[in-house]
Amino acid sequence: MWLVACSMRICEFDYELPSEYIAQEPLPKRDSSRLLVASRATNSLREYKFSDIINLFNPGDCIVLNDTKVMPARLFGRKPSGAQIEFLFIREELEDLWEVMIKPSKRIKEGTEVVFGDDFYASIVKKLPKGTWLARFNTKDVKSFMGRYGIMPTPPYIKKELRDQERYQTVYAKASGAIAAPTAGLHFTERLLDSLKQKGITLTFITLYVGMGTFRPIKAENIEDHIMDEEEYYISSEAAEEINKAKRAGSRIIAVGTTVTRALESAAYKKDSLPSLMHSHNKTSLFIKPGYKFKIVDCLLTNFHLPRSTNLILVSVFGGVSFIKKAYKYAVESKFRFYSFGDAMLII
Repeated sequence: MWLVACSMRICEFDYELPSEYIAQEPLPKRDSSRLLVASRATNSLREYKFSDIINLFNPGDCIVLNDTKVMPARLFGRKPSGAQIEFLFIREELEDLWEVMIKPSKRIKEGTEVVFGDDFYASIVKKLPKGTWLARFNTKDVKSFMGRYGIMPTPPYIKKELRDQERYQTVYAKASGAIAAPTAGLHFTERLLDSLKQKGITLTFITLYVGMGTFRPIKAENIEDHIMDEEEYYISSEAAEEINKAKRAGSRIIAVGTTVTRALESAAYKKDSLPSLMHSHNKTSLFIKPGYKFKIVDCLLTNFHLPRSTNLILVSVFGGVSFIKKAYKYAVESKFRFYSFGDAMLII
């Protein structure tokens, strides 16, 4: 199933997945998905129902979640010729200046105008090195018009139309600015979160605006040659203190997703020779690859990721490459559901 390994090259993180295992829609109940628990200490795999996850955590543990909210960032407009064109809004540079992906982009050039509505249009400023574009809009209130004209940008491997747009948001989403959901958090319900708190588990929220850094494919054969796109993150002083308090008490820090992991590890530093977290509002291009030593995160809750992706590499480094290969082999053979609307894995 997992293809031949070759050290530090992207082919080490490739595997075969039947297309029918790619979840095309969410389950009726968020917490009814399957959960594969991978124990590094015992090199063992056990299956649970996601709603049973409460039994796997202890009072004092700190669960860290990404409260970012997906923008309706996919818009369709028209060029002066009448040809339809698609924008995916990636990042706000200034109030009226955004980085965007454009399809089709073959005939796009500086100065091209795109009209989205009677009172909303853009002019292309320039092409950026990684193939995206800068576009200037005729208003500083771009997000308002995005809300009026935009639709949810689900991943390209999801072919089925999403009937309920809120199912591609976590129940705790509030910080608008992401172009994709932090999908490990999609399994939680408000009831499950309340039950975790009642057990004495700390729920801490940070923000990382999911952007191109999370899902841009690796094209280099040697993973050392891949450069991550920057993504903005915010860790409040209250969140940092909650995490530091749990760390000092010897409790576990559970990261819900790779985005949380990258934000926490980006803001880590040593205080009195102990790993600590600082309040931070910054950008990260941290690429967690073989050789990386984790400073903050003790356990990782995550979905199953695409082959040859930075997310799969991060998970493999956290769990151990050979152990994660074993877990993915088990998940495929056991017909787990994969990717954004798929099942989950908890690495402890």
